Amino acid sequence: MTAALKKVAVMIVDDEELARHVLRELLQTHPDVEIVAECANGVEAVKAVADRKPDLIFLDVQMPKLTGFDVLELIGTDVPVIFVTAYDQYAMRAFDVHAVDYLLKPVGRDRLDAALERAKSRLGEKMPRGEELAAAARAPQQFLERIVVKDGPKVTLIPIAKLDFIEAQDDYVGLASGGKKILKQQTIASLEASLDPDSFVRIHRSYIVNLERVARIEPYGKDSRLAILHDGTRLPVSRAGYARLKSLLDQRS
Repeated sequence: MTAALKKVAVMIVDDEELARHVLRELLQTHPDVEIVAECANGVEAVKAVADRKPDLIFLDVQMPKLTGFDVLELIGTDVPVIFVTAYDQYAMRAFDVHAVDYLLKPVGRDRLDAALERAKSRLGEKMPRGEELAAAARAPQQFLERIVVKDGPKVTLIPIAKLDFIEAQDDYVGLASGGKKILKQQTIASLEASLDPDSFVRIHRSYIVNLERVARIEPYGKDSRLAILHDGTRLPVSRAGYARLKSLLDQRS
């Protein structure tokens, strides 16, 4: 008696019903594949990954609210992903650089079969971090417009324009916005690289500030300074940070 074939648990994530239908029809010809969930948006996908624990995800890139990159960042790096996308040269570059497979819409059978076989050989591998893929996919001089944070089942979107400052806390950053602070697992250096340097400045090894929030700079002891924000928050400014901050403020005055 032969052992039953272990099926690959697959999840489909796409906001277009027709696109989900096409993938479902193509995957049904593979007896070793079981579709364990279909999701119409990124929020559903994040929850379904936790509940259904798929082996492989077909993930649309362009979706409202949460993009495919956002979803990948929130679910972590344990599940291989085949991205599904309309043509985008920067997204293609990210996939090529990070060796992540992708399907171009409309999806054809031969290309899906090839991507599926390639993905099967990578089951159990760690994926690149979502923010790494997103950074590679952005066009030159294109910066973050929002930050996505997951806290248990809750997903929070913070528009960059509403960010007051960022504080490093070991492998996390504290994102201060409107008097509240949300923790996100990411280094301050990687986040700094994704921000517009004309709007956000590293004033200290542990702090990045939104220039729009800075009311003034005050001396604080010998060779030290504080950035005073419009809401009264006081942030330390290093010597190198002061040079960067003063230069940008002078340009605005």
